[in-house]
Amino acid sequence: MPEAPLLAVIDDPAPQHVRRLQDGIYEFGVRATGIADGRELAVLLRGSDGEVAGGAYGWSWGGTCYIRYLFLPEGMRNQGHGTRIMGIVEQEAVRRGCHQMVLETHDFQAPAFYRRLGFTVVGTVDDYPRGHRYLIMQKRLA
Repeated sequence: MPEAPLLAVIDDPAPQHVRRLQDGIYEFGVRATGIADGRELAVLLRGSDGEVAGGAYGWSWGGTCYIRYLFLPEGMRNQGHGTRIMGIVEQEAVRRGCHQMVLETHDFQAPAFYRRLGFTVVGTVDDYPRGHRYLIMQKRLA
């Protein structure tokens, strides 16, 4: 009889292990939908030292641009950097043929910022984290 697979709980998985999961999910999605146009997308903001200080990361797939992360260090916020980054992401999404953008945020993060950019809340999860709301937001593209 074959041995049962081993399971392990890991607090800090290696990036290549996370990538294996991401790749497996993408490959499954391609097989299930026949849509194989997935591409990663990053817009990076570099500080005066040339190091990455913030930016956006996500991907496009099947006509949707999904933003997984948008981060700016506190000292770079409220200076237009986020708006510029999201503008570049949107331009690239349109160039890639996307008809919408989707992202997730919490009520204590930046929902007002995203609303100003034309995003609307299309779903919520209450009490995640405790006492707050998790928001799924969407923007239709022209």
